[in-house]
This record gives sequence, structure tokens and C-alpha cells, in this order.
Amino acid sequence: MNGIKGLDSSTRLTLIVCALLSLSSPAPAQAFSVIHSFGPSTGSKPHSGVTIDAHGNLYGTTFFGGQNANGVVYKLSRHGSSWIYSVLHEFTGSDGAQPVAKPLIAPNGTLYDTATAGGMFQDGTLVNLRPQPNRCSSISCPWQATVIHSFALSSDGSSPVGINFDPAGDIIGATLAGGGKSEGTIFKLTPSQGSWTFSLLTDFSGSNAGDAYGGVISDSQGNIYGAGYYELPGSIFEITSSGQLEVLYQFPFSGANGVGLDYGLVQDQAGNLYGMAAGGGQLGGGTVYELSPSGGSWSLAVLHNFPGYVLGAATGSASLTLDAEGNLYGTTFANGTFGLGNVFKLTPSSGGWTYTDLYDFTGEADGCLPWSDVVMDASGNLYGTTEQCGSSGAGTVWEITP
Repeated sequence: MNGIKGLDSSTRLTLIVCALLSLSSPAPAQAFSVIHSFGPSTGSKPHSGVTIDAHGNLYGTTFFGGQNANGVVYKLSRHGSSWIYSVLHEFTGSDGAQPVAKPLIAPNGTLYDTATAGGMFQDGTLVNLRPQPNRCSSISCPWQATVIHSFALSSDGSSPVGINFDPAGDIIGATLAGGGKSEGTIFKLTPSQGSWTFSLLTDFSGSNAGDAYGGVISDSQGNIYGAGYYELPGSIFEITSSGQLEVLYQFPFSGANGVGLDYGLVQDQAGNLYGMAAGGGQLGGGTVYELSPSGGSWSLAVLHNFPGYVLGAATGSASLTLDAEGNLYGTTFANGTFGLGNVFKLTPSSGGWTYTDLYDFTGEADGCLPWSDVVMDASGNLYGTTEQCGSSGAGTVWEITP
């Protein structure tokens, strides 16, 4: 467990306890590989996971690194049996700084992303990145960055996180702070004659919601869903297509179903919502839960309890990933054999769910402490990131092949 030497003593103790409590199934035959190790000059601490395009290219962001130390947007392209890493954009501060969300790919191939700081008012930005108009002969070709919105704290929010498209092609997202009550906001950007029109959908104010660290999603009717950890233990909320904010489920203060909803949500075709809680549950390390509509209300079922202590097992900001067969994939921040995080799969089975540990991070060259979600390509390969450790201590991008 040499990989935990760089952590402080209290964190090391917590992670060791998590490891001793870990009760995961043995992993099936999987091939794990690191496809990129980060370093300070080209990016450091990839807080989010990656986005994959139709050609199998991966896109992501780092919280630090680059010439300005404000974080970068990067691309990984497969070349034979290896991968080529290129920096598409280095944040300057004026166009944003410290991104924590992965890029959103538009139908035209351009990227949209947020930065939690920087911009005109130092409260974060939403930027559009597109290739240079002229053909570039270099392996690493910077993309053009355009700020389409600078956040301004009390008026529209501060520290924007993950974004998504709604059915109409609008961009929807959340901020962690700002707004009239400093509890965060939900916003929308609508394309209009080559530009974007910003509108504030919700300014959280004592509604037992807010602080939607994992961002928001939208269903086919335009209803928006998110998980917020404001006023622990947290709640699941909906903003209806008519603009009404409703709390769908308030987690009990006992922590029995989980506490700390740092994660986002994913929805299946039946309208059920799936998410993770960072702590609590029967074993203290967080839960995976399902929230189902039933007779005009919503009911919650815990699908899996993680073992853990203090930090929990699921602390992070990523969402679960749902495949075509209904399996769920995710990562934990401090679970697995070494207490440094793992990749897992939940499979529906005979009315319940079977938990499988796919990979345990060691804290060495493979990385440690993933905050990342999991993405899957057309061949069933899984991809994600670790925020720390790796060959340079700045995190990794990994691949698991079946």
C-alpha cells in the first residue's frame, strides 16, 4: 500500500479502515490498463471522467495543470494499440479556471464545458470549444475557446458543474453556490441566432434542495432531475417542464438510506432514477439507490450498501452508468481491497442486485481515489479517471476491457 504514503495520517487511517471493511465479490477476468498518466505541465488532477465520441475518442478536463495552472481540456485518440494525448485548451483565467466537469459533445462535434472559477466575475464560465478553421498538421492543435456565459454570483450562480442537453437542444446545468440565497442555481442556455440566451430556472432558497454537485439530467418531456446535498442528508428534486420545483424524496436524517448526495442521477426508460449517496446506509459507506415513480409519488429502494468509515466509500461527484441490459457501473472513492477506490458493476438478478468488484486501485501507477463516472464504448470497454497517484502522482485515465 505504498500508494497511500502521500496522504495525511488521518486520511491514511480512514482508508485502511475502509479496506478492512470492504466486502466485495472477486472480479471476473478483466484487462486493466492505464492509457494516460497526467503530469503538471499537461494537466493534473482529472476530477471528472471522460466523454466518448462516435469514433471512440475520449475528452476530459483536469482541475490543475497547463501553462497557466488553471486546468486543461484534453483529447485521447486511439492509434493502433496506444493512445495519443493532446491538450485542446489551457484555461487562462479570463475564460475560466479549475473545471470539474467533463466536456459535453454537441451534434456538430464541438465541445461545451464549465469552469468553476475565473471569467469576467471570477465565478466561473461556460465555454464552447471548436477546432481551428484551418487544417492543422501538428499532433496537438489547440481549439478555439469562446465564453458563452460568465457567472456572476448572486444574480445567476457561482461555480458551475456538469451540463447536459435537454430534448430541445438547450444546455441545462447547475451551480454549487450563488443565487439570491447562496444555495446554488439551475440554469438553461438556449441557442438563438448564433448566440445563447441565459435563463435562470431555479434559485434555491430553503427548499431542502440545492448544491447539485452531480449536475442535472432531463427526460423526454423536458422535466429536470437532480440530487442535492444542501441541508444533509440530501434530497432528490425535479423541475417540471412548467418550471415548478418539487422535492421528490427527502432522505431520512437517520442516514439509513444514505447521506450526502454528491452524485448525479441516471434515468432508465421506465422513468426510474438511480444514484449514489456518499455515506450512511447499513454499513456506513454510502449506498446505491433507485427512486421509482408510483401512484403519483416516488418510492426509494437501496440496491447496495458500501462498507466504510468517515470518508465513506462513494464520496465523489460522478453519476452511475446504465447499459442496454440494465446493468449499473460506477466507481468508489475509498473502497476496494486497498481502500483507494474501485470500479464496480451492479447486475439485476432474481428481484435483487448482484455486486461485482471489477478493479481495485492500488495507489501505484494505476492511480487512486477516482471521482470519475464510467463510460462504455461500442465494444463494451470501460473508461474513467483517477484524480491522484499514477506514475507522476497527478492522476490517470484507465481502460478496462472485457
